[in-house]
Amino acid sequence: MKIGILQCDDVSEPLLQAHGNYPEMFHELLTGLDETIGICIYRVMDCEYPAAIDECDAYIISGSRHSVNEELAWIRTLEAYVRELYLANKKLVGICFGHQLMAKALGGEVIQSPKGWGVGVATTEITSKQPWMTQAEERMSLLVSHQDQVSVLPAAAQVLAASDFCPFYMVQIDAHFLGIQGHPEFSKAYSRDLMEARRHRIPAGRIAQGLESLSQPLDNKRVTQWLIDFIRHEATG
Repeated sequence: MKIGILQCDDVSEPLLQAHGNYPEMFHELLTGLDETIGICIYRVMDCEYPAAIDECDAYIISGSRHSVNEELAWIRTLEAYVRELYLANKKLVGICFGHQLMAKALGGEVIQSPKGWGVGVATTEITSKQPWMTQAEERMSLLVSHQDQVSVLPAAAQVLAASDFCPFYMVQIDAHFLGIQGHPEFSKAYSRDLMEARRHRIPAGRIAQGLESLSQPLDNKRVTQWLIDFIRHEATG
């Protein structure tokens, strides 16, 4: 199976040497669970796309420091490409920014959350278990780093996981689109350094809470297995 990473950002230069770039994070995450997965990288923020939609079996949209509501040409181009993937019934997983862009591209809305920044470990309730969600317990914990949130869902969207802080945390749209607000590809070390690097943007109290939350366990591997199984799952009925 070949998965295309639609890369929407680079790790900032001060953090790059210690943590690597986002393609390396996704490669380690996915192949660590399934070494048969092939990874292709497309720097969509530089307008680099597959030559054809079927160049990969499925795609993952990465996170980004940008907002999906910014009027940047590459974001609008990616939004149009998401609609192409949807009409082609191509499997697509959106992570954070990717989750939000997926919703916006299909008629939903994204806003800067009045609840402020989400950082550190977020624990979210599973509200609808799916056949591809093996070992699906009642909740999951992932690292987050976001100010925007999906506020209005597109048609055909089903909420799979939610919290008071983020009501549309994990959403499935029809059988082939899946979005999640959390970052299974992040390590705690990267989350810590990212919070420190953003002290000029995030209130000190929220960073203190985020740093304290890093003592909690994560479900990165379990959730990543869900994403892989979602991509492989054949819809029935």
